[in-house]
Amino acid sequence: MYSDLYSKALGIIRAVYGKEAEFREGQYEAIESTLTHHRSLVVQKTGWGKSLVYFVCAKILRDSGHGVTFVVSPLLVLMENQLQAAEAFGLRSVVLNSTTKESRADDLERIKCGQCDLVFITPETLFSESVQLALPSITIGLFVVDEAHCISDWGHDFRLEYTRLNRIIRTLPQTVSVLGTTATANDRVVEDLKDQFGEDVYVSRGSLMRRSLSIQILHLPTPAQRYAWILQNIPNIPGSGIIYCLTQRDCDYLAAFLRGNGINAKAYHSGMEQSETEAAEQDLRDDRLKVLVATVKLGMGYDKGNISFIIHYQQPSNIVAYYQQIGRAGRNIERAYTFLMCGEEDITIQDYFIETAFPSEHEASSVYEVVREHSESGITAAQIERYVNCRRNRVGKALMFLQNEEIIYKDGSKYFPTLHPFYYNREYYEQIKAVRRHEQQKMQEFTHTEECLSRFIVNCLDDPTTDKCGICMNCLGYPEYPEQPDDGALELAQRYLERLIIVIEPRKRFPNKDFTGSSVIDHQNMEGICLSKYGDPGYGMLVKQGKYGTPKRFCDELIGKSASVLRDIVSQNDINALTCVPSLRSSVVEDFARELADRLDLPFVRLLQKQSAKPQKEMENSNYQCQNAWDSFSVVPEAGNIPKHIILVDDIVDSGWTLTVCGYKLAQAGCELVFPFALADSSENRSNQ
Repeated sequence: MYSDLYSKALGIIRAVYGKEAEFREGQYEAIESTLTHHRSLVVQKTGWGKSLVYFVCAKILRDSGHGVTFVVSPLLVLMENQLQAAEAFGLRSVVLNSTTKESRADDLERIKCGQCDLVFITPETLFSESVQLALPSITIGLFVVDEAHCISDWGHDFRLEYTRLNRIIRTLPQTVSVLGTTATANDRVVEDLKDQFGEDVYVSRGSLMRRSLSIQILHLPTPAQRYAWILQNIPNIPGSGIIYCLTQRDCDYLAAFLRGNGINAKAYHSGMEQSETEAAEQDLRDDRLKVLVATVKLGMGYDKGNISFIIHYQQPSNIVAYYQQIGRAGRNIERAYTFLMCGEEDITIQDYFIETAFPSEHEASSVYEVVREHSESGITAAQIERYVNCRRNRVGKALMFLQNEEIIYKDGSKYFPTLHPFYYNREYYEQIKAVRRHEQQKMQEFTHTEECLSRFIVNCLDDPTTDKCGICMNCLGYPEYPEQPDDGALELAQRYLERLIIVIEPRKRFPNKDFTGSSVIDHQNMEGICLSKYGDPGYGMLVKQGKYGTPKRFCDELIGKSASVLRDIVSQNDINALTCVPSLRSSVVEDFARELADRLDLPFVRLLQKQSAKPQKEMENSNYQCQNAWDSFSVVPEAGNIPKHIILVDDIVDSGWTLTVCGYKLAQAGCELVFPFALADSSENRSNQ
């Protein structure tokens, strides 16, 4: 098909990297296979240069008059990096993802007219209606699945949208080349991908050992110990790096702590505005940051050659995800340092992600029944929430899986049932959960092994090497950095964590009972405050003990801390009374509120009463939570003159609807200002993106 293919490929990389450039071991073979064999899978370590393979292939294809190359990428940051790299190869590229909707129609026309060489696209966008309608008019020369392990049910980063890609691969003519690339596929994933790619797949697989990475494990169970270690040691590590956290909340808190102590740090996660994350990426790339504190949103494919350290604030759930993340470091430098911290909350967070990966049978069947009952007109996701007592993200998860199983389909914004009967694939879901549990156990073994840490990792990825890295803490026989923080740093961390206050954002809209949307709340609470995260070390644990201990009582330390936090608020807002959310089961909240009122020199007034209703914690989404709170609380008839400015106290805040409804009813009765205060926040802000 191509004469003198090697010379063409070598000429391309020398035009980009210089006249002395040569292929790394296996790179040319992967290029040759992709262009002549048509189905290839490249499993090579991070930094090996997998993207070079499809850049060279795309260039040769276009120079020979063949079709455009589609590169399916999972992350926006990955696309931005590759877009710049593609330009160096002289490839005209376009990005199709959620951020480019306004230009999508024009971009698709350019692609159809042959004015683009390379298309970077997310799987979600690939399956959008506009792209699916355009595909028959586009000549594809090469179809690339970057981070191909995401296709596999058994891959560490299984993503539902990716599993649909095999449908497109199966429809491509055999003359169209297909290439999958990944750094984290073990034997089981490789075999699965070979089945999905079709017959006779060429596999390029090299050593996964990263000899520039020094690994150290740190057993630091409390957040204060980890905060202190990071604060003490980051200034002594040369260059810039990344700290990975399992939750968005941890990213925000830790980044703020470091900034407050003179370290240039920023948070990075999907809960931030895109402009913020893009600015943070650029600051790290331009060496304006010492550290980026990130979720796995900054994971696969992020390419900055001189990242000198990676710190894991908590353990990832599996070895291969850990390998993927530490692979961001040490690409173009001789030595980089990685630190894995082991905290007491790690397993709890990992268990949460494992157990919530799939919809429950109740969630899936409930959502399906609502869709089936509205088969004539269709129903939106927001409308479904009014009929099922499930959280919004769980409704979304159920809809995704029902679509993937082709039990329902989406037309515009509405869902309709297909002719396929409802089926809950419990055995399949449990199989994948069992694999996740096994991976979790291997991670625990890794944190306690005495063998070479790098060898342990790559052996888990079915690289059978017996070599040792020579630079991890086990190979050296000693840690290169201290294993414990000093007392000064620990005191700073403890003080910061004790002062952390969680904002209670006021709800602004009530859901309408007729399913037509929502209406503005005309009497909104003030922005309130919450003392702690429920169950966290420190005040969060004291709240848990007071609520369920014997006797049930919130201790003097919680009363004193609450009073010190609220004292300025009382004077600044002319607060003239304090009340609480009542309970039918316990007086623990009212007892606490009365003692707190005494400390603040405020009268305690009993303004609210509760009717018998279902526990609010059983309500899963806003519609059910709001309605249940509305049915549960009212102003006592004998309240008399309602104080104008009050503090409304509760022990635990989750959705915020109890405080919202109680505050609204107090406002209707004549209160002008309601300031919510809670001891602990129990909401599940556990996004790992």
